[in-house]
Amino acid sequence: METKQFDAIVVGAGFAGLYMLHKLRGRGLNVRVIEAADGVGGTWYWSRYPGARCDSDSIYYNFTFSEDLYKKWRWPERYSAQPDILRYLNFVADELDLRKDIQFETRVTKASFNDDKKVWEIETDTKEKLEAKYFISGVGCLSTTNIPPFVGVETFKGEKYHTGRWPHEKVDFTGKRVVIIGNGSSGVQAMPLIAEEAKELTLLMRTPHYVAEARNHPLTKEQQDEAMANYEDIRDSFLTTPGGIRMYTTGKPATELTSEDQKKELEYVWKTGGLALGSVFTDVGVNKESNFVVSQFVRDKIDEIVEDEDTAKVLHPDYYITTKRLIIGTNYYEIFNRDNVNLVTLKDNPIVRIVENGIELQNGTIECDAIVFATGYDSMTGSILRMDILGRDGQSLREKWEDGKVVKTYLGLSVQNFPNFFMVTGPQSPSVLTNMPSAIEQHVDWIDRCIEYMEENNIQLIEATEEAEVEWAKQCDDIANQTLFPYTNSWYTGANLDGTKRSGFVIFVGGLNNYRKICDDVADKNYEGFTLDAANVLN
Repeated sequence: METKQFDAIVVGAGFAGLYMLHKLRGRGLNVRVIEAADGVGGTWYWSRYPGARCDSDSIYYNFTFSEDLYKKWRWPERYSAQPDILRYLNFVADELDLRKDIQFETRVTKASFNDDKKVWEIETDTKEKLEAKYFISGVGCLSTTNIPPFVGVETFKGEKYHTGRWPHEKVDFTGKRVVIIGNGSSGVQAMPLIAEEAKELTLLMRTPHYVAEARNHPLTKEQQDEAMANYEDIRDSFLTTPGGIRMYTTGKPATELTSEDQKKELEYVWKTGGLALGSVFTDVGVNKESNFVVSQFVRDKIDEIVEDEDTAKVLHPDYYITTKRLIIGTNYYEIFNRDNVNLVTLKDNPIVRIVENGIELQNGTIECDAIVFATGYDSMTGSILRMDILGRDGQSLREKWEDGKVVKTYLGLSVQNFPNFFMVTGPQSPSVLTNMPSAIEQHVDWIDRCIEYMEENNIQLIEATEEAEVEWAKQCDDIANQTLFPYTNSWYTGANLDGTKRSGFVIFVGGLNNYRKICDDVADKNYEGFTLDAANVLN
């Protein structure tokens, strides 16, 4: 079979893949994007569940590299829904004429670095063979769905759905008994809408979470025009803020405010909505006393909203707020006041097996017509490891990372022994603790600059050194250990899968602005921490 030659192969046609294609194609490189879906969008192509929407304000949830592109688009709501985000990414693909270089309905099944030829050899499920100098992952942190290995799941005779792989057509739950497993972001967004249709909705909850009100609303023409006029400020927020987004903050630690002023500020962010519970005080993520103030405020709100006292107590989270993903929703706690909504805590009544007519729990069986798995993703490493990636001497990335339990990277961008392999928002980068488009732009810009340097200086290969990987892992751990993150098991640590935490913290929690400076400094020093091989080694 003929092997097709490219300068770069990019995996994924979401935010990351689209921008990476645009940048490298503008550099004159021959690029092919490989995408499993039949359209662009990445996560926003697949996650079509009821209520799916972004949790960054829409005016920040887009590209800012082009002012012209930015000003051609108008978001209809404060937090845009999945259909609008998917329309936006299709708009970008059309505006930049990207589709001609995207191969849809194709998965990368294997990618091997050929030591002799100094190229990546890529195989697909369409039985094609591709070769490229550069191999770039844009598969994202939250794209490989996770369904726990429940016994008997295949025996269920009703409807089964995962929020991350939702049907393209509307699912009608009218008059049906629905069980939803999981109450992370997708579950919180979906439940209020499903509850309006279903005859009965039962949540099987492992761990209660902190949920802030979104206070979503349509954007008026005046608000849309104001966002367009503030392009420079939006762009600046991508470059200079810890999360790549402007967030309300007092600029002070909670300990510097009186209890009355703390409550006043917290009431303000609750009423205005969004993620500002994590930023309202500067020490929420590092000071247990300040964190308790915010955590208890949310627990008190749950008690105010949920009418049944026992149900309210079950919904109380008992971990440090922000050490798991802070969720924003709309009228989530209110649904537990509905007569057709039930709550089961799996710590008290665990799942035994799934049976043909429902779910057998330790204390009885819940009969249902449909099961919704809102059980999340094999986060951070799952989508990368799903591809069989082999580096020098056939070393498997899965083996190097011990199935994702011991992650080793440099800057979350590169891996020692895997030359010319780059990851956009890979593990050990700021990624999921930021506004994702901000992090993606930073990563793509850095990779593009690196490739420019290689092409202009006749460099054939670049790869991280082992020493740089060790030092970067230590830096990520040292920063995380100054915060409250390590106190909580979460999908940040991989514990959502089987309860086994990863060795080391796989997110750089020092802020996107500081991370940007570190990456730029590495590039300014001619890629310190990397080994570069000149092209003439081939001759």
